[in-house]
Amino acid sequence: MTQIREPERRSRILRGRPYSLDEFASKYGLQSEQAESLFTRFGPSSIELDLLMAAKRRAPVSEDKIADERP
Repeated sequence: MTQIREPERRSRILRGRPYSLDEFASKYGLQSEQAESLFTRFGPSSIELDLLMAAKRRAPVSEDKIADERP
């Protein structure tokens, strides 16, 4: 009998500051279900999620909070 194994997920190193789910969804104008799906699959890393959205050719709809804090 063959057993089906679940793929092992390696814990990823967090690159960049983490997004909150709400922050990510509002930055890219995503519906909550879509944002949650991406957030679950790719993690909270702002660098990873920004790269993913750039690959999808999805520009931010709101300014980044870090840019607002710069003098």
